[in-house]
Amino acid sequence: MTSATAGSRRRVLFVINSLAGGGAERVMTSLIAASEDRRDRFDMALALIDQEPRHYPVPDWLEVHQLDGRMSLPRSIGQVERLARRWKPDLSLSFLTRANIATTIASLLHRHPGIISERANTTGHFKPGPSGRVAKGLIRATYPRAARVVAPSAGIAEDLADAFGVAERRIVTIANPVDAARIRALAREPATPPVAGRYAVAVARLAPSKNVGLLVDALAASGSDLSLVILGQGPERARIEARVAGHGLSDRVVMPGFVANPYPIVAGAACYLSASNGEGFPNGLVEALALGVPAAMANCASGPSEILADMRRQDVPGLHEGRYGILVPPNDVDAMARAIAMVSEPARAETLAAAGPSRADEYSVKAATDRYWQVIEAALDRRH
Repeated sequence: MTSATAGSRRRVLFVINSLAGGGAERVMTSLIAASEDRRDRFDMALALIDQEPRHYPVPDWLEVHQLDGRMSLPRSIGQVERLARRWKPDLSLSFLTRANIATTIASLLHRHPGIISERANTTGHFKPGPSGRVAKGLIRATYPRAARVVAPSAGIAEDLADAFGVAERRIVTIANPVDAARIRALAREPATPPVAGRYAVAVARLAPSKNVGLLVDALAASGSDLSLVILGQGPERARIEARVAGHGLSDRVVMPGFVANPYPIVAGAACYLSASNGEGFPNGLVEALALGVPAAMANCASGPSEILADMRRQDVPGLHEGRYGILVPPNDVDAMARAIAMVSEPARAETLAAAGPSRADEYSVKAATDRYWQVIEAALDRRH
């Protein structure tokens, strides 16, 4: 089997760690599904590096290669390199740091363009210590050599250029796609509310970077009578449950875990909350806006300030009411407690609820998919 030549069907390999629940996985599957109309010109395949449960479906027409990276970077590099040698893509496109490093190395070895997409604020994504320094060193060694680096927000683009030496001419900013029509249809499916009465909702992996425990503290400090529904799973669950019990909120904070269709629950919420310390592009926030749910979110890097206020993060003054939602200083319990009160005020909530859907519609799947394929085809044209 040989690589495609100019004028023939060219081969594009998508690469991601897995399709376990998460924003990057949802974006990848949305992008591929929306690419069906390009099958007459491209052969497409998806490589899943780790053997994990798949929470997102892929189209029946897509060729899927299940690898066995076992969450190990050296093993992942070897697995992706062997697949590239065998499948011979004309171009590869990867999401997430480990997949990006492995794919960049494979693309250099096999001389095809590698486009990578960093989904989180890279500087803040890794913990201090030896492992974090090694990871950042590998990013500095590989990312600048990718054909293109896609960032889902301007904040991530700036970080990649300033902290990791990626040339600005190689960086392309493409906001994550959000299928607002699909989300609204799913939100209409019948579902039993997880709590009685009014509630706030948070949708997040229960990991330290998502800072879900702060929402529990803020709810306790706010004096609000709202309950809180936390959708997601992860290693911090036991700690969050202990914090809930410590505040005496066990009857008002519900943690159903991962929910395949969270949208009826989100749509029924009085407000959407996030205290995340780092995002690439907060999909859950835009999905809440699509459903007309007022939102308050920590002004973390990267994305919330761009979405809720059309502002750079560093230009946001403390607790700030943007046109589309409330921005809260990160790691500030008192400010989040005030934001919960603000976003619950009837007049303000009504204004934000009315503004959210039109804002979400700006992040359409078609617009993002077309932009990705413009980058893909430009890279292929340069190659040939």
